[in-house]
Amino acid sequence: MLLKSTTRHVRIYTAEIQKNELIPSEKVLTLDIDPDNEFVWSEEALQKVYRQFDALVESNSGEDLTEYNLRRIGSDLEVFIRDLLQKGELRYNLDSRVQNFSMGLPQLDHPDSQGAYLQP
Repeated sequence: MLLKSTTRHVRIYTAEIQKNELIPSEKVLTLDIDPDNEFVWSEEALQKVYRQFDALVESNSGEDLTEYNLRRIGSDLEVFIRDLLQKGELRYNLDSRVQNFSMGLPQLDHPDSQGAYLQP
């Protein structure tokens, strides 16, 4: 049976991809990151998300494979992606067809605002 977890930027399936189709699997999890291309990803940022995914899956080993557990992993990855965005390791794709800024407004550098928001 195919289980899935879908959040804004993360989709997790209990399936393998074969010939562009999802084939249900009880042993394989497939991760789809940012399916709407809302962000501009560096290879380093992507690898951090994959490593975090692996760590979350490992920390849940021995647990039943349920939609609830997949949603927890997906939600934890959403928080991780938001942290990457806030640290500047990831940025919004301003050319994306989807621009809802679900992780907060974009931070754009502008000469008029330099230093204006620094705490003394």
